[in-house]
Amino acid sequence: MTGGRDLTFTSAVELARLYRARKVSPLEVVQALIERVDAVNPKVNAIVTLAREAALWDARRATAALKRGAALPPLFGVPVGIKDVTPTRGLRTTFGSKLFEDHVPEDDALVVRRLRDAGAIILGKTNTPEFAFGPNTTNAVFGATRNPWNLALTAGGSSGGSAAALATGMCPLAEGTDLGGSLRGPASYCGVVGFRTSPGLIPRHPSVLAWDTYSVEGPMARTVGDTALMLSVMAGPDDRSPLSYDVDTRELLRAPRTPSVKGWRIAWSADLGGLVMVDDEVRAIFERAVQVFAAAGATVEAACPDMSDVPEIVRLTRGLLMVARHADKLPEHRAVLQAGLVENTEQGLALSSREIASGELLRTRQWNRVREFLSDRDLFLTPTAATPPFPVEQPHVTEINGRPVGKAMQRSFLTYAFSVMGLPAISVPCGFTRAGLPVGLQIVGKRRADATVLRAAAAFEAAQPWAHTTPPAAS
Repeated sequence: MTGGRDLTFTSAVELARLYRARKVSPLEVVQALIERVDAVNPKVNAIVTLAREAALWDARRATAALKRGAALPPLFGVPVGIKDVTPTRGLRTTFGSKLFEDHVPEDDALVVRRLRDAGAIILGKTNTPEFAFGPNTTNAVFGATRNPWNLALTAGGSSGGSAAALATGMCPLAEGTDLGGSLRGPASYCGVVGFRTSPGLIPRHPSVLAWDTYSVEGPMARTVGDTALMLSVMAGPDDRSPLSYDVDTRELLRAPRTPSVKGWRIAWSADLGGLVMVDDEVRAIFERAVQVFAAAGATVEAACPDMSDVPEIVRLTRGLLMVARHADKLPEHRAVLQAGLVENTEQGLALSSREIASGELLRTRQWNRVREFLSDRDLFLTPTAATPPFPVEQPHVTEINGRPVGKAMQRSFLTYAFSVMGLPAISVPCGFTRAGLPVGLQIVGKRRADATVLRAAAAFEAAQPWAHTTPPAAS
C-alpha cells in the first residue's frame, strides 16, 4: 500500500491524510517504526520499553477498521511515545527509578486514555531521569539517552527520551512533562517542538498535587501542526483535575493553519535582562531568529520586565514541591535515589514556613510585573536553552562562555521563569551551531493564550522552515 514510501519521518498530519486516502495502513506504519527503533534506539536509548506486540495488535485492529470504512478519530493509527513517568495500563512504567523497576500500572493516566480514545497507538515508553528530575536524561534503570546529533552529548532532561525518539524518526508524536523546562530544554537540544501549555489546559490525573501549577504535560512533535493536533485531543476539562478548564480545541487546530504575526508587537530578550548567562553562539542564532518575526510584519523590540525575583522564587517553591513528592522516600530509600533529587528534597525540608510564604509573595509580585509588561505586547521571545547540549556524563551544564556555572539553577531560568508565571511557552528549532547542534527559540504567550503561541510558532516555521535533516545517529 505504501508504494515504497518512507514512513519514518512522516508527520502525524500527513499520516492522517494518507489513512483517509487509503494509501497507507496503520500496520505498515507501526512495522516501519518498530524497524526504525530496532535500528536506531540502541545508539540513543530513547525508548526504554517498546510495546512491540501490543502496538502491532492495535495496528492490525486499526487496519481492519480502515478496510471496513469505519469513521476515523483524530489520531487514528498514529504511533505515540509516552514518557516513562506517565502511567500506561499493562505497560511497564518505572519513573526512571529502581524503586519502580518492575512496576506495571493497572490504569492509564488520563492523558494516555485520551490519546488512545483518539485512535493513537502507544508505541512505547521514553526515557526520563528519576522521577523526571534533572536536565540530563539518565537513570539507574536504563542509563543515559544520547543526543541524536552527537552521541557524546545529552538529549536534555527530563523529556530527553521523547525528544530523541522524535528527532530520529522513531515516532511522530511524543508526550512530555515540564516543571522548569523539562520538555522545552530537550526539544531545543534535539531539534524538535515542545509545548509547555497553560496549567490546566491538559488535565493531570493521577497527580499527588492536584493544585500544582508548575508541573504540566505537553505535546512534543517535529512540526507545529503535529503539536497542535496532539494537543487538541489532550486538552479539555476533567473533574479529577481541579485546575482544568473548558477550551475550544478547534481554535488550537486552526491556529497553525493561519500562520501570521503581521501587526503584532513582540518583545525579546536573550538573557532576561542579564539574569542568565547565555552562550555567545546561542545568542547570535536567537537574535537572527528574532528578525524572522520582523520580516513577517511584526514590530519587535528588545525589552524585558524585571525578572530579578525569579531565582528566589524558584529556590523556595521548588523545595516545597520536592518535599511534597519525595520526602516520604528519604528515610528508607535515600541510598538508591538520585543524588540531586535527595539534595533538593533536603533543601526543601530545611525551609521555614516564613520562607515558603515569602516565595509565594515574591511570585505574586513577579507575576504583576510580567502581566503589566505583556498588557500591550502579544509575545515574548527568548532562547530556550542557554547553551548547546553538554557532555552526557555531566549532570548539568558546568560552564558558559568559559565561565563556571556550578549547581545553581541559573542555567534553567530561561524556561523556569515562565513556569513560575504559568504562561504558555513553546520551543521550536531556530538554527544550528557551527558544530551542527540544534538551538531552540522559546515563544511565550499571555495567560492562556496557547492558540496565539501556536499561531506564532507556525508563522516562524513557515518563514524559516527547518526541513528535517536526519541526525547522524539516525543515518
